[in-house]
Amino acid sequence: MKLSGVIEKLDVERSTLAGSSFVDVNFSGARFDDVNMSGWTATNVNLSGLSVENANLSGTRINDVNLSGARLSKVNLMGVSIEGCRLDGATVDGVLLSELQAAYRAAQEAK
Repeated sequence: MKLSGVIEKLDVERSTLAGSSFVDVNFSGARFDDVNMSGWTATNVNLSGLSVENANLSGTRINDVNLSGARLSKVNLMGVSIEGCRLDGATVDGVLLSELQAAYRAAQEAK
């Protein structure tokens, strides 16, 4: 099925849309619940104000993304790698990451 230039609210339940493509589509205010989005790709998208709860993001790759002001809580970060990222003002349990890095470097130099 191809939709083009349509302005419509869709209520889709118990359906398979695997392999679908959405280009230049407005999903503002959309709600996804109990949806399998494994293997999907998002490029050039505005996800500001996004709320993600009770989700499996294992194996996720996030590149060239603005997460300023994001809040992570009760998140499993086991094995997460953070490289080449701006960390200005970023905290873990209220402690600035820049302070944690400085303390780590000082401890390494003291060895």
